Amino acid sequence: MRHVVTMKSTPFEGQAPGTSGLRKKVRVFQQPGYTENFIQAVFDVVKPEAGATLVIGGDGRFHNRTVIQQAIRMAAANGYDRVLVGQGGILSTPAASHVIRKYEASGGLVLSASHNPGGPDEDFGIKYNITNGGPAPETVTGAIHERTKTIDRWLTVEADDIDLDAVGETVVVGMTVSVIDPVADYADLMETLFDFAAIRAMVKSGFTMRFDAMGAVTGPYAHEILERRLGLAAGTVVNGTPLEDFGGHHPDPNLIHAKELYDLMMGADAPDLGAASDGDGDRNLIIGRGRFITPSDSLAMLAANIEVAPAYRGRLAGIARSMPTSAAADRVAEALNVPIFETPTGWKFFGNLLDAGKVTICGEESAGTGSDHVREKDGVWAVLLWLNILAARGVGVDAIAREHWARFGRNYYARHDYEGIDTDRANALMEGLKARLGELPGRGFGPLTVAVADSFSYTDPVDGSISANQGLRILFDDGSRVVFRLSGTGTQGATLRVYLESYVPPSGDLDAETAAMLAHQINAAEEIAGIAEHTGRAAPDVIT
Repeated sequence: MRHVVTMKSTPFEGQAPGTSGLRKKVRVFQQPGYTENFIQAVFDVVKPEAGATLVIGGDGRFHNRTVIQQAIRMAAANGYDRVLVGQGGILSTPAASHVIRKYEASGGLVLSASHNPGGPDEDFGIKYNITNGGPAPETVTGAIHERTKTIDRWLTVEADDIDLDAVGETVVVGMTVSVIDPVADYADLMETLFDFAAIRAMVKSGFTMRFDAMGAVTGPYAHEILERRLGLAAGTVVNGTPLEDFGGHHPDPNLIHAKELYDLMMGADAPDLGAASDGDGDRNLIIGRGRFITPSDSLAMLAANIEVAPAYRGRLAGIARSMPTSAAADRVAEALNVPIFETPTGWKFFGNLLDAGKVTICGEESAGTGSDHVREKDGVWAVLLWLNILAARGVGVDAIAREHWARFGRNYYARHDYEGIDTDRANALMEGLKARLGELPGRGFGPLTVAVADSFSYTDPVDGSISANQGLRILFDDGSRVVFRLSGTGTQGATLRVYLESYVPPSGDLDAETAAMLAHQINAAEEIAGIAEHTGRAAPDVIT
């Protein structure tokens, strides 16, 4: 019989899980009872059954270890029979998804703020993943939020901290805690998906790469898989030790925060492939020698070539992309005669499609790509699929891109982020634009004429659930578009994201500068929404 200690508490405002869980500044989570309230709300909603297993792990950022120790005690108090936790508190988000699935856990707590900065004055986050390994759906996150509004106690047990650095088992008040190797299960899975022998042969023939783990969670995974199992030279992986503050850097694999890698790949001494991943390992950056591949194009190119990988031969069931992601994947789906699904942003929307076998590969413009091997996007998986394609095709990244565009045409694409905007100003921009959607069709903005203007709504083809207000779309009669959306991944103020896209057929200019090809869409976005007036910004903070 476990002795459960009941701690009285009162609700905190603003504990609504966003696109990827609850994210706030570390000092918010450090408030007495704040973290405990949220974890207890999760346990109250999911109601673990007798014998249930919980997976816990994170990206190693500051405050992870403290929260893990408390979560273990709370799991024991709430009736879990077993907890699996990554050694050192480490589990990449895709690895956590795999562990949940492999060991048939009832769910997991993923402790991360993804690509956001880490440290005592930076960001922290908690996300609950369900038994399929994917992020909790809106029905669950909504119930968790409602519970946080009324919660009046949280449950714990009296127990010492466990040694998170020693692999093995410990009993905490009748509950077994297994500290597991965070890399082994995941690395073994990758060997079943890809042709490691072909990649090793390519490496032996002189292939080189640079993988920047950005001081974040994928370092141990990349060292094991790329350097040890695939034979790439020691030093291929840089910034490979997970640090609580990511070395003071922003662990977001884009051209701003991975500029050193970009500069290397555009230089005379570039290796064959440059790649990076983010804080929790679910995003990726792909750069060939002299050729950056946008995340939207990467999804399309991976989908077009996925069947070269042994685990995917003959079984491309369909492709899914988030609404803001470019339509490049749509053209691949049409050519290969497989369905394409357009979902809201958030990997949880892909989960039903993957579970139902409707799609095999999914992707988002925010550098997330993955498949049905787990229920999260997966940065290392995407890099390995690129390596498998390069090994099978025997050409470089630039050649893959050029051949792809010559067949399917090119979707010139960019995302402009306006970060840390006053929330009221950001909401005013979106509400004002939404109110004027009906008057936009037929209006001209430079050479562009609006064909459709709407607020994107998604009806899940598996369970029929409806998700409304998922972004504002302006579709022009030439097939180009502008999309406006407020991000759900930040922790301070609001981030306005403006997505710009223009399609050029195979007969058009396939090697132009992206900014030049999107100039008309950029001007139209400003004229339509009044971005500068509402945000006070003359230019975006980040362009990807």
